[in-house]
Amino acid sequence: AMEAPREELAYVALLNADGTRPDALGVVDVNPASPEYGRLVSQVDMPHIGDELHHFGWNACSSHLCGYAAHPHAERRYLIVPGIHSSRIHVIDTKPDPRRPAIVKVIDGETVAKRTGYQALHTVHCGPDGVYVNALGSGEDGKGPGGIFTLDHDTFDVRGRWEADRGPQHFAYDFWWHLGHDVMLTSEWGTPDMVREGVNPELLLGGKYGHAIHVWDLKTRRHLQRIELGEEQQMVLELRPAHDPRKAYGFVGVVVSTKDLSAAVFCWHKDEATGTWAARKVIEIPAEPADAADLPPLLKGFGAVPPLVTDINLSLDDRFLYVSCWGTGELRQ
Repeated sequence: AMEAPREELAYVALLNADGTRPDALGVVDVNPASPEYGRLVSQVDMPHIGDELHHFGWNACSSHLCGYAAHPHAERRYLIVPGIHSSRIHVIDTKPDPRRPAIVKVIDGETVAKRTGYQALHTVHCGPDGVYVNALGSGEDGKGPGGIFTLDHDTFDVRGRWEADRGPQHFAYDFWWHLGHDVMLTSEWGTPDMVREGVNPELLLGGKYGHAIHVWDLKTRRHLQRIELGEEQQMVLELRPAHDPRKAYGFVGVVVSTKDLSAAVFCWHKDEATGTWAARKVIEIPAEPADAADLPPLLKGFGAVPPLVTDINLSLDDRFLYVSCWGTGELRQ
């Protein structure tokens, strides 16, 4: 990726919050030499209302070159765009004109549920043996465990569930891997009934949202280890492993601590001597004091605004970590 040409376009999710029209995929010109730099140059409207687009990803990346399941023929041209509310998957072709992509396939939520049992689709990563998609829940009521399923590389047909043995894992959110160590890691948010209407104060203060990460054997698809971060560490979201394939560490963001409204970033790492994994807090971002009169009921007793770390990103050289504080409107490096 570091050797690739600089990106000239960015694809972004455009959400319609009031349900009067479909969500869309926007195309933004990010070439500084272009007269349309920084502008929305086109958009692809989804065919249905109510998808709630969230995270999406490419059909191909360097993971396709993994030694045990290499797919060197795959071309990075399709965006796999799921809806967290509808569980629909949209396959969008960015060629022949990347500025005007087009939908070439739609997989409905009923098909996903029939073949996997999952619903509330969240994250897409191109993997060594398929396109991986995760979901927040399963079953008709969505209260069953969340998990991962795969799509065929070429046809994008839904194959089925990924897990052979999920062990104690129930909540799902993000996932990523260390291909050089044959390991996958997953994080935790909550099942669809816990998140669909926004944060539930009773669940939050009761420590009921996710507060752990999980380690998996990538080849056998079996759960290896649960790493507890602390019950007060609520909503363990974005995973960012080291890009260096020789390294076995990475970072995960935690939205909020119920003790003091701080947010945190933990670093996971492998103990080479024992072969086990552990995590420790390496960054803590405190809440900012505020007048209780200006705060919603949930925060009045704290007298502070939580930073609410919702996303993190690691630079390609593994040098800089970027932390997005949704609550206070900051981006930290």
